[in-house]
Amino acid sequence: MTAETVAAHIRERAGDAPIQIGLVLGSGLGHLADEVRGVAIPYAELEGFPHAGVSGHSPKLVIGELEGVRVAVFGGRAHYYEAGNPAAMRFPLEVLRALGVEQLLLTNAAGSLRADLPPGSIMLLSDHINFTGLNPLIGEQSEARFVGMSDAHNPDLHARLKAAAKAADVEMPEGVYAWFSGPSFETPAEIRAARVLGADAVGMSTVPEIILSRFLGLKVAAISVITNMGAGLSDETLSHDHTKTMAPIGAAKLERTLREMLRAL
Repeated sequence: MTAETVAAHIRERAGDAPIQIGLVLGSGLGHLADEVRGVAIPYAELEGFPHAGVSGHSPKLVIGELEGVRVAVFGGRAHYYEAGNPAAMRFPLEVLRALGVEQLLLTNAAGSLRADLPPGSIMLLSDHINFTGLNPLIGEQSEARFVGMSDAHNPDLHARLKAAAKAADVEMPEGVYAWFSGPSFETPAEIRAARVLGADAVGMSTVPEIILSRFLGLKVAAISVITNMGAGLSDETLSHDHTKTMAPIGAAKLERTLREMLRAL
């Protein structure tokens, strides 16, 4: 099954009007897919798409309108820690490209390394650190695997998101995101190391999709919803349940920013 074949199947169900932007939702943020007026297709009905493996995700692709803009929303993602495959989201992103989408916004739930970035905040990724050493392009045979990452976080999308947050009266500082493989949370020593390296937040996703997006020629930007402080920085007990509980607080700010950006398109 090729990406073009799956894209044709999606068009048959959702129509072939152009899609202006794609959105991948992180842990605890899947409910935003329900805000889109359109057609929802479960991943289970799309060959090559990931199965639901993590609670807090909504495994469906929704094609429709949000603030008058036609969007493609992935209600959840596959993570490296689920099956040891950093390229788990490659095929869905290939399908997105086959649908004619050129822009992608990624979201995630993350832990903060900064006192001025408490749970409930959102952070626009200015850059990232691949702390894992893994790469979704390992094994790719074409010369296209040598992807430049200097402008991995697209400057135009970045500027539009900042303007949208300002217009929506949402505080959205910028910061560097460090990718850890998971599924265990980081140790206090690892958090201290990440801070020394210049990270502002940590999480278990997103970086593989940024690399894949650049490989596929997609313009990409990412926003973290802060659900906790990093290990050793507070008295919180870290757990996935805690992440899901805290995510909706920042998700409300994320949604306001996203809607403002779409209105400005």
